[in-house]
Amino acid sequence: MKNPNSAWFKQLPLEKITTIKPVSGGDINLAYQATTDDGKKYFIKVQPNHSQTYFNHEINGLKAIGKTINTPTPIHHGEIDGNAYLILNWLDETWGNQEDLGLAVAKMHQQHNDKFGFMDNHQTKALIKDNSWNSSWVDFYIHQRLEPEVDVASQRGRWNKWRQEHYQRMVNRFADHYQKHEVIPSLLHGDLWAGNFLFAGNHEPFLIDPDALFGDREFDLAMTTVFGGFDNSFYQAYSSIFPFDDELDERLSWYRFYYLCMHLVLFGESYGGAVDQILRQF
Repeated sequence: MKNPNSAWFKQLPLEKITTIKPVSGGDINLAYQATTDDGKKYFIKVQPNHSQTYFNHEINGLKAIGKTINTPTPIHHGEIDGNAYLILNWLDETWGNQEDLGLAVAKMHQQHNDKFGFMDNHQTKALIKDNSWNSSWVDFYIHQRLEPEVDVASQRGRWNKWRQEHYQRMVNRFADHYQKHEVIPSLLHGDLWAGNFLFAGNHEPFLIDPDALFGDREFDLAMTTVFGGFDNSFYQAYSSIFPFDDELDERLSWYRFYYLCMHLVLFGESYGGAVDQILRQF
């Protein structure tokens, strides 16, 4: 299925759709805006050739995060002709203050759990993320995040001896640090780059497209620094709740590695230099 046709959309559980138009929605799903005859607008994600369970992780993440801060609301999800769909309320973007965003992210990170992980796993383009509950952050991050993606990088010919040696040094430093420093499982967005927040309604911050888990809150913080888009007021507000220290940047490096290595897996050696720049620190 390349794109749904009008007959496909008529099977959605929405009353009297008047218009459907494609919109940007990332590179993973097809995305559309639907308008019904009562003037209501909806955001529809479609994942071809998948069952309705495909969107379970996103729905569970939106519900978990949405208990504390603004997220889109899941309205319906299901499967039509072998293609999964998720219907959310439409958000009209406005402008807002990143100070409010920083406080919102800190508020999310104040939601805690007794273990690391999440209630379900998540299928990505490259692998299935294992979110099985784990009482050890060191074990979770190494065995349920880093090792699976390094294995895929190796399978795709994007790994070498030098990277493996420095990766192992990084992992050893990571394990040594967190065996001496406690990590409290915090609710994380899991993919907190600038494309996954917006301001809507009364100029309030919303988080969208979560890959939620309970983990080290600095895992989220690291993602905000990889591609930019978060300004000083965001970090000042966040640090008013969770103060920064002089060693923060080194700790963020082993979390930046995860995101950049995933991009190496997905998009190739255009991200190799950024991966190597982190590994060179260890």
